[in-house]
Amino acid sequence: MKKILSKIKNFFRGIGTLLAVILSTTATLLCFSIIWMFQTWSNLSMDELMYHLTAPLEGTNESMIQEYLNSCAVPAILILFLVVILFTSFRKRKKVYNLIMAVGIIVPLLAAGKSVSYAWDNLDVGTYVADQGVYSTFIDDNYIDPRDTEITFPEQKRNLIYIFLESMETTYADEENGGAFEENVIPELTALARENEDFSGNSAALNGGYAMPGATWTIAAMFSQSSGIPLSISIESNSMDTQNSFFANTVTLGDILEQEGYSQTLMIGSDAVFGGRELYYTEHGNYDILDYEYAKEVGWIPEDYRAWWGFEDQKLFQFAEDKLLELSEQDTPFNLTLLTVDTHFEDGYPCEICPDTFGDDQYSNVMACSSKQVADFITWIQNQSFYENTTIVISGDHPTMDSDFCQDIDDSYTRKVYTTYINSAVENTTSDTRDYTTFDNFPTTLASMGAEINGDRLGLGTNLFSEKPTLTERFGTETMKKELSRKSQLMEELADLDENRPELLIREGLIEEETPKAAVNIGEYNYDFNTFPVNVSAPENVQDGVESVLAAIWTEEDQSDLQWIPLEQQEDGSYHIDVDIATYNYKTGDYQIHIYMRDVHGELYFMDQTTTFIN
Repeated sequence: MKKILSKIKNFFRGIGTLLAVILSTTATLLCFSIIWMFQTWSNLSMDELMYHLTAPLEGTNESMIQEYLNSCAVPAILILFLVVILFTSFRKRKKVYNLIMAVGIIVPLLAAGKSVSYAWDNLDVGTYVADQGVYSTFIDDNYIDPRDTEITFPEQKRNLIYIFLESMETTYADEENGGAFEENVIPELTALARENEDFSGNSAALNGGYAMPGATWTIAAMFSQSSGIPLSISIESNSMDTQNSFFANTVTLGDILEQEGYSQTLMIGSDAVFGGRELYYTEHGNYDILDYEYAKEVGWIPEDYRAWWGFEDQKLFQFAEDKLLELSEQDTPFNLTLLTVDTHFEDGYPCEICPDTFGDDQYSNVMACSSKQVADFITWIQNQSFYENTTIVISGDHPTMDSDFCQDIDDSYTRKVYTTYINSAVENTTSDTRDYTTFDNFPTTLASMGAEINGDRLGLGTNLFSEKPTLTERFGTETMKKELSRKSQLMEELADLDENRPELLIREGLIEEETPKAAVNIGEYNYDFNTFPVNVSAPENVQDGVESVLAAIWTEEDQSDLQWIPLEQQEDGSYHIDVDIATYNYKTGDYQIHIYMRDVHGELYFMDQTTTFIN
């Protein structure tokens, strides 16, 4: 009986030990992750968090991943080692061992519970979850479909240069100009807004648009400003890259300009794949995508070059000047859309031309650098012959997510996205300060190009050059935020999502990814011909067809004699080749064979491997 009781005690002791180790490690990771999350993203909302949690890593700034690992994974690993060391050191002292086990279970549970409760309250998760199950008719009742709206362009169509400035707010100006800082961090951008149109009317304060739910991260901001609607959908926001289309039933700025014969280009210093930007701009307007990967391919930057998210804004503006000169020689009007990146949180990227005006305040220095670079770029454009017939829109994409840059700003201050229209074809018809959202940029941009919009409304946006009230002026920002946080039947129709696509189900972890597979078999060595046969079964799980099946074969450890040998397809769909060892100087010993398949899109997939010995 004593032996049985001893075994039972040892069993539960083992379970308790394992539980203490797992809970201590996971709770540490959870707690530090929540701390890092709120330190990294200021004013974090639940829809932004869901975006960041589901965003694919492709194209992500590597320094941010490294920062997370250092801030969260390292402490968790250290705690793991500490707990294991404590259990090992006191394994023979049962009372101390049991105390460590109890502490290792209870303390992590309390810490994790406290952290989750803090995150729950600060993110208002309860409201977010409740809103996900509630449908609102706000968008359905107020959406103006461009397909049903008459839009008339002038006979001589104007060019468009649309510059998205990462994380740029009117907040960064000084208090005299309506900002919230004692010293103006963006003096050149402030001057541009003052000298041109920011819809501030007779007010001395800079004016900008509110970033509504579904428009507070980069792809959502770019989408909302060019479609007039939020990026609010039934799947996670950054899973749009799993779809065949990006809001297929939505007519956007790019669609309208393509219909009017514009050539369209998107230039960014990061990877356009990130966030579904490539899919969106390719489908809506057939934009030429000139991103970080393109810059490497054409030799603008070395293949191994990487700064921050790809390449810095200094290069972006240089490349943009060259591109504009090329576009201006065309017979067709053009739309060049730019997205900067140096001012991305956390603290931005100080390039070689950044000033040290603000001392150790790196983010202020980067903002000041961006302000000057944009102003210099605008000055260069204004000195070009094509400027006379070109409208320029400068807009922040969303308020900054930097953890502490705006922490000292009074809660009563209203943060808005920086906006200005330069060389518009039309003038503002009112001297009032407009109350608007970034959705209003959609029809306002078209109007600034001289297009006449019947009714002066598109999407959820209003032409700010007209006297028609915006939805914000009619309903107020709080009402709009509340309604836009809920589901919309119309939005689901506009998105036209395929929620059963394998790519999406794989992303959500509901099914495992099925990659092309095949089995390789090596036959007996033929001494008469000095060959050995390689047989590969017909590939399975192939989506769109096989272009070729290849065998990578080598004998040297450093693969210095590696040869890629194409296999011949047989009538039954399998593949075969007789490998002549004369091409390997009749070498004896192990031959390493790896089998790959290249599909019709040029993608290469590893399928199987084996080793054969030749003597």
